[in-house]
Amino acid sequence: MTNTTQNNTPNNAASKKSQPNYLLLIFIAIFAGAIGWFLSLNRQVFLPNASDAVVSGERKILFYQSPMHPWIKSDKPGKCTICGMALAPVYEGEASFDSNADFIKLKDATIKITGVASTPARFAPLKRTLRVAGVISDDETQHRILAAQVPGRIDKLHVNQVGIDVVSGQPLAEIYSPELQTAQRLYLENLGVYTSKTDAVTYSELASNRENLLALGMLDDDIKKLEESKKPNPTFVVRNLADGAVISRKAYEGQYVKVNDELFEIGNFSTLWFVFDAYETSLPLIRLNQKVTVSLPSFPNETFTAPITFIDPSLNESTRTARVRVVIPNPQKRILHRQTANGIVHIETEPLLIVPRSSILYTRNDPVAYIDLGDGAYQLRQVITGKTGDDDIEIVSGVKEGEKVVTQAALLVDSQTQLAHINDTPELAKNTEPETTTNTTPNLTKPVILPDKLVQVMLTATNALSLDNLAEYQKHLPTLIDEIKKTTGEIHDTLEPLAAKLTAGKNLTEARRPFEPFSNTFADLIKSQTAEKRQAKIFQCPMSPVLGTARWIQNQNNEVLNPFFGSEMLNCGVELK
Repeated sequence: MTNTTQNNTPNNAASKKSQPNYLLLIFIAIFAGAIGWFLSLNRQVFLPNASDAVVSGERKILFYQSPMHPWIKSDKPGKCTICGMALAPVYEGEASFDSNADFIKLKDATIKITGVASTPARFAPLKRTLRVAGVISDDETQHRILAAQVPGRIDKLHVNQVGIDVVSGQPLAEIYSPELQTAQRLYLENLGVYTSKTDAVTYSELASNRENLLALGMLDDDIKKLEESKKPNPTFVVRNLADGAVISRKAYEGQYVKVNDELFEIGNFSTLWFVFDAYETSLPLIRLNQKVTVSLPSFPNETFTAPITFIDPSLNESTRTARVRVVIPNPQKRILHRQTANGIVHIETEPLLIVPRSSILYTRNDPVAYIDLGDGAYQLRQVITGKTGDDDIEIVSGVKEGEKVVTQAALLVDSQTQLAHINDTPELAKNTEPETTTNTTPNLTKPVILPDKLVQVMLTATNALSLDNLAEYQKHLPTLIDEIKKTTGEIHDTLEPLAAKLTAGKNLTEARRPFEPFSNTFADLIKSQTAEKRQAKIFQCPMSPVLGTARWIQNQNNEVLNPFFGSEMLNCGVELK
């Protein structure tokens, strides 16, 4: 008993001595946990974006980007500095909005070195200078050819030089004509018999004799003098018929002539014609009253400006040209007949949407231009051009008024774009085909009524995109396409080509791009109906991503649900009445 007690005493003392050690360990563990918890809190405070890196434990956000202005990017959520839209997240494995050949962003230093410059598209008259060559001709409306009216011999020439000025009624030559003398004698004889009131000559026979004298070139005054003198005169006087100058002379003294032999050619040089040939490609630009500046070799430091007065409506089949006339006053007769001359036609059209010619590139299948989006960003845009001027060119579609196009170093921007996207995948390149920017209404002969089922499916698909529900849109897309295939006539011809481009897409951006032009045309078909009979309401977005301005249909409600932007800009749009 005694030994047991003695043995237990030391053990108890040791146990009591070791108790403080356990308490110390517990205290240290608690203290370490508190420090770890505090450091964890501090880590979250100093790294606020760490939680943004992972979404749902799987998808990682690479950065945030503006859907409307893809060159605006940020490493954290925010709003676009240009349009104020919320920045959309771009996840790992997804293509960003600008990862296609439509966009390029250049550094400020690159822009300065290459000299890139931009000019806004504007509505203004298109001016063009058309250079032509032609000949100075006399006024053909005052051109005369004098021919012999009686057969005989030229006894005397009053004008025997070319170029001499003559006036109306001036004698030019005298022709001895026995035939004229015989006709005069017959007339006098019949006149004497008729005045004696015998039945030998009737009035009709005397009138026939008088008409014969007129046909031989005698005037009423000449016949009256003949009746008074009772003496036939075999001399016929060739008189000038209008003021002008002698262009050519084919009459000589002693020459025998027959009826209708040409004697003199007279032209009036107080007004001249500048006549040139215009090719059929230039004819659409030429109009009456357009000013033409005419220059002549004989007046090296002087020009003459006059309007176009006539365009020949008949085209020369061999040269494919039409003759154009400019009337030039020449009162002092300084300009010489039959001179060669050069002309400059000053063409100015009605106001058109124009851009500088240097902004259009022809390095691809179709003409393109680069749009300056600001902040060093440029977008490739396919365009359709129209009339061409000296410095500018008409834009039919592809660029809107006010949009800035690159006018200097556009080729360098294009080469930078191609180099930047040289490694684009075929799939990505296919998704970046230039899309039409026209926004036209279908050419319908009359209002159309779409099948009710087609309209309902379209409403469902549109609503799915407005709610960012890609799966729902993909679900109804096959039905939508099948319903379009069932249509006929104008409806089928209008919708089927656009429906063929619809795609389910890997993401909302891919699905929405082809959907926008299809939705725009679909809404225009509904819009062709009278307002009270429309099958759905029509809304319009003034800044749609593809067309710039596009429409869609909704159920009969007043809330704007934009399918082209979804939650990023859901209420962007107005209802069309």
